[in-house]
Amino acid sequence: MLAPATLPGAVPPAHAADAYGSLRRTWRELILGTGFPPAAAPFASKLSELGDTARGLRASMVPAAGSLWPDLPYADPDPDTDAESYAFSGNLAVSYRRLRTLAEAYAQPGTGLTGDADLRADLLAGLDQLHDEAYHAGQARYGDWYDWQVGIPQTLLDIDVLLYDALGPARISRHCAAVDRFVPDSAVARYSGTSTAANRVDLCRVFALRGVVGGSAAKLSLARDALSPVFPYVTAGDGLHADGSFVQHTCVPYAGAYGAVMLGGLSLLLALLRGSAWEVTDSGRQAVFDSVEKAYAPFLFNGLAMDTVSGRAVSRGVRTSDTRGVRQDDHLRGHAVMACVALLARSASGAERARWEGLLKGWIARDRVSPVLDSPALGVAALARLKSVADGTAAASPEPSGHRLFPGMDRAVHRRPGWAAGLSMASHRITYYENGNGENLRGWHSGSGMLYWWGDTFANDQYTDDFWPTVDPYRLPGTTASRKPLADGEGGAWGAARPDVRWVGGTTDGTYAAVGQHLKGLSSTLLARKSWFFLDDCVVCLGSGIRGRDGTGVESVVDNRNLGADGVHAFTVDGAVQPAEPGWTASLTGARWAHLAGHAGYVFPGGAASLKALRETRTGRWSDINRGSVTDPITRRYLTLWFDHGTDPTGAAYAYLLMPGAGRDRTAARAADTGWLTVLANTAEGQGVRVPSLGFTGISLWSAGTVGEVTTTAPASVLIRESGATATVCVSGPTRDGATIDLTWNRPVSSVTSSDPGVRVRGTGSALRLRIAPGALGATHRSVVALT
Repeated sequence: MLAPATLPGAVPPAHAADAYGSLRRTWRELILGTGFPPAAAPFASKLSELGDTARGLRASMVPAAGSLWPDLPYADPDPDTDAESYAFSGNLAVSYRRLRTLAEAYAQPGTGLTGDADLRADLLAGLDQLHDEAYHAGQARYGDWYDWQVGIPQTLLDIDVLLYDALGPARISRHCAAVDRFVPDSAVARYSGTSTAANRVDLCRVFALRGVVGGSAAKLSLARDALSPVFPYVTAGDGLHADGSFVQHTCVPYAGAYGAVMLGGLSLLLALLRGSAWEVTDSGRQAVFDSVEKAYAPFLFNGLAMDTVSGRAVSRGVRTSDTRGVRQDDHLRGHAVMACVALLARSASGAERARWEGLLKGWIARDRVSPVLDSPALGVAALARLKSVADGTAAASPEPSGHRLFPGMDRAVHRRPGWAAGLSMASHRITYYENGNGENLRGWHSGSGMLYWWGDTFANDQYTDDFWPTVDPYRLPGTTASRKPLADGEGGAWGAARPDVRWVGGTTDGTYAAVGQHLKGLSSTLLARKSWFFLDDCVVCLGSGIRGRDGTGVESVVDNRNLGADGVHAFTVDGAVQPAEPGWTASLTGARWAHLAGHAGYVFPGGAASLKALRETRTGRWSDINRGSVTDPITRRYLTLWFDHGTDPTGAAYAYLLMPGAGRDRTAARAADTGWLTVLANTAEGQGVRVPSLGFTGISLWSAGTVGEVTTTAPASVLIRESGATATVCVSGPTRDGATIDLTWNRPVSSVTSSDPGVRVRGTGSALRLRIAPGALGATHRSVVALT
């Protein structure tokens, strides 16, 4: 038998106390920050605000049987897992979070409560009550599993570190026993269920802090070793995918929320254990470092995290349980991701750290909507790390240009100088939307081809400014949807609703892209084929085969712009300025172009059919879409532009160009240049466009067939870029069924100079013939050919 000191993860007894004490000091610095001047901006105001919040919480604390605060009863008279029990376990978790706020105010300098003996006494009394009445080793769990296994123990163990010297061995022992009761080692015995990806990292954080607080080498070893299943790429479901996708809850794209939690937890654990006997040395951890630029940076733009990968978090305005009134939005979620990257840099290579600091410095400099260093989403520790980067010598990196496809989560991101766009789709793999815990109740159509976009110096608050509670949820920009009324949470919770379709995805050469979606409506008979061709200054959008039998209208939304509380942005159609008063509406059949000042231009090749416009003042409440949010009414103005396909259409179609940031003259000029774009096909069998000036051809073949000069023997997405004497041919199989694709391009080709693996040349000369074995991941296969 091995001596105890040589067991894996064991610490020699003579050094054990020093090891655990060192880890406690490290964790304390990680959660409180270090090296910042508390009397200087921006820390002084942040610390003062923390003190004010803590004083308010302390003043409102009225301990009674079953509650510490009157608004947070946690004693469940009928403990089970119904909605009422969820509320009680949630109140218990919030009670612990409030105590943590008090503990941080006690531990931080400059709060006015630093080291306050009376506050310490109140904290200890509050901890004792919560332990004795609720979170103890003899308690049965009720409500939400997450509260008992993650939310409460993480918060409790943070408090234990901050108050360690005041707690005494008996309290520490009781707290550890409670954590062991609700978070047994078996919680990470299998990588499945609620123990994957971000949830697994959260559990590992509990085990690590349990080991630190309770002096357990075994718990620390378990935390380290249980991280290993998080690192490998997955090909389906929860975790990081090789293409940069991040999925949680099996079918929800989540880089902006759960992914950020995972990144944050990993950055903390790597920093905590670095240099200790439990350092994470698994070589698979490189995937985490790679994810910064593969999975997170693509969805950050000017400091915001795109809502397209934030799941039900988009519905979280100001929640009623948040006594500070701090809201959530895309910019604040972006700030949280940035803080994670800044901390992860401590454990990264020098080259990675240098690149990331450039990214961070650029995002910090460009976020004018919600200045990062004033962010209410950041605590002092995170703020200190980002302030260090902002003041450092790294050169700020600009926003990149290019296109990224994420087949693993049915998402696409397009970036050009001056603007960026994100596309959300749904398939048998990826849900229409996620609701759960009373959140995101009306996100029904956000996976039905929603096209988000932002300008470099304008419209960065498009979705930040109370978009989700005020927008018409049946008219999300870019979507095709039935007007059939849907119930809150329609389709089921936790991403249960997924369309039975496979052709979703596309192909890209890294600059341009052709992307398509076979759309089936949520809880409706709606069917449609939608394609987007992402180019230099525009997105060409096609829709075809649009039909429905719900007895209601069907619409395709060109755009739905949030104009703020008082917006009267000029709207021009074919050179005529339209009325600016709310309530104005018009049919614009035959229109060739439209322009919304300060936003974008829209071009309708050949003239628009059944196009309508509306200026609308809409009032909503965050509580309408999230039952835990405030009920205050909010009013915003919108300019909505849509194709009205009528009731129960058969074979309806549309075509338009979205030109973000384009001025009125450039929009009119594009509409007048009828040779700029050729629509090769727009049917239920295939869609395609050609732009001669760019040498671009993009095609969605929904089944075997021909569009323009391209024929395939199986469903395919095709992109061709001609430049001088060469061309790049990109092909993917969006159905991801592994079927071989034989492609013929009826264009003289002298040779194929290079091809990706999986591409076989079957012929050149008067036509190019390729055989592609696309596999099951929807990846692009590229060939470079010489033209004759």
